[in-house]
Amino acid sequence: MKLHLRNARILTLAGPVGPRRGKALGELGVIPKGEVLIEDGIIVAVGAHVLASSDAEVIDARGQVLMPGFVDCHTHACWAGDRLDEWDLKLTGVPYLDILQAGGGIHSTVAAVRAAGVVELTSSLGERLAMMLHEGTTTMEVKSGYGLDTKNELKLLRAIRRAAKKWECTVLTTALLGHAFEGDLAEFVEMTVEETLPTVSAEFPGVMVDAFCEEGAWPREACVRLLAQAQAMGHPGRVHADQFNSLGMIPEAIRLGLRSVDHLEASTNNDLRALAVAPTMGVILPATGFHTDGRYARARQFVDEGGALALATNYNPGSAPCYSMPFAISLAVRYCGLTSAEAIAACTVNAATLLGLADRGTIAPGQRADLALLLHRDERALAHEVGGNPVDWVMCNGRIIRN
Repeated sequence: MKLHLRNARILTLAGPVGPRRGKALGELGVIPKGEVLIEDGIIVAVGAHVLASSDAEVIDARGQVLMPGFVDCHTHACWAGDRLDEWDLKLTGVPYLDILQAGGGIHSTVAAVRAAGVVELTSSLGERLAMMLHEGTTTMEVKSGYGLDTKNELKLLRAIRRAAKKWECTVLTTALLGHAFEGDLAEFVEMTVEETLPTVSAEFPGVMVDAFCEEGAWPREACVRLLAQAQAMGHPGRVHADQFNSLGMIPEAIRLGLRSVDHLEASTNNDLRALAVAPTMGVILPATGFHTDGRYARARQFVDEGGALALATNYNPGSAPCYSMPFAISLAVRYCGLTSAEAIAACTVNAATLLGLADRGTIAPGQRADLALLLHRDERALAHEVGGNPVDWVMCNGRIIRN
């Protein structure tokens, strides 16, 4: 199948291989009025004018913005139950960490997940994937983490795998094995490292492994043990750190060579500087601050000091019930100090790079035709507008899904 997209304002994101840093993060490689030729789901030509055969289907973009589909590189979109009762508590002023320590938060979702079957988890994740797709997300990462034991972590990972096979676009799975704990911490960590990790590794070889370093969750030493052991078994690592408290995880993440440190709301200036010059990427999750406590990562400082930045929704039932990358962009610009262009690059080419996907995140020959056509003729409207869906249609592997 051949498609000839014409009369589009194209954000090519053309640039060097690898994550964009510094000024390069804000360079979108705009073709003000251009064309894209797609054959069998692959981009074969991009430019002001491209030659296309007579059998190509012509699609007029009417001057609207054509950009890479969003890559949401940090979500917890596979869960059961809800957190509405805890939302009521939060509205009365109860802090999130207090809710967590009282058995709520992650633990309430764990109970619901344990009561659900794989079919139910697969179905609910499929519904969420469909919602994200219509908001322009064509690649997303989904974490486990609400099982807290071997049996239920495997159940979540299997549900993610099943839902991914049914979705039009791409889902990457992450095993969030260090999320919270039950009972004695030392015994729980021992079980996770010595039982859950090897069992997950056997069925999901090479899967990304993640941990949550925070008071009331996993301490730094436990995260280091889990992630070091995972890497020794062939699993790349990521870590949630500095959401509420700075516990010294960033230096350890750099030392271990983790793919990313995610959250960064409570990071110290020295740790941000160290992360900015390291290969490890930083991921900001502004929907979390918007919903939880009004605190945001200092992304402007991180970018100005050379950091490789990605932007994601953190879609989950408690701290970030948000599946919209356009809304995450609007928050990143308002509260994290990014420009519109930087926010767009952070959730396309940089997020794809973080996930190890070199075939998307830019519009160039040889890339997958995972694209989004906006209703707007100026990409800055993505950040300027709040609410609503700015996406006209989404393309996954050369197939258009219209809103």
